[in-house]
Amino acid sequence: MNGNDTFKSSVIGMQGNLLSFALKLTLNEEEAHDLVQDTTLKALDNEEKFVDNANFSGWMMTIMRNIFINNYRKRARENTVVDATEDLYHLNLSQDSGVQTPDGAFAAGEISAILNGFPADYRNPFSMHIAGYKYEEISEKLGMPLGTVKSRIFFTRKRLRELLKDYR
Repeated sequence: MNGNDTFKSSVIGMQGNLLSFALKLTLNEEEAHDLVQDTTLKALDNEEKFVDNANFSGWMMTIMRNIFINNYRKRARENTVVDATEDLYHLNLSQDSGVQTPDGAFAAGEISAILNGFPADYRNPFSMHIAGYKYEEISEKLGMPLGTVKSRIFFTRKRLRELLKDYR
């Protein structure tokens, strides 16, 4: 049996230990199996970098840990939103309206109906605020003092809470 076969059998012998360590890292069985597979492949590809009198188990665990950390960082980068628009327009958009569900659509319809019953002086600033406008923008567009805009949005929100208290 040559050194290559010994190395491969050592890698295969580590599979159980690698799976245990991978489960601790990922907390997910499917991801753990993927991590073991990636670690095994990387170890086999880098056999020439292993020094014979080094701790084989430690070397394999280090490879696994590094792969896990790199994958984590990659996912974090992919999930990071970079908003290069003026005034961070995309970050200021509301992300989930709740209208996608039938209950959400029904509730949104009722809220709209109640809101339409409010006087325009209260309904318009509130609607613009919900649409993502900033207080200053609402004040400018409606020609109202900033304090008036803020208080009307506050009172509209308060009145909606009172009228919709059964939805909580």
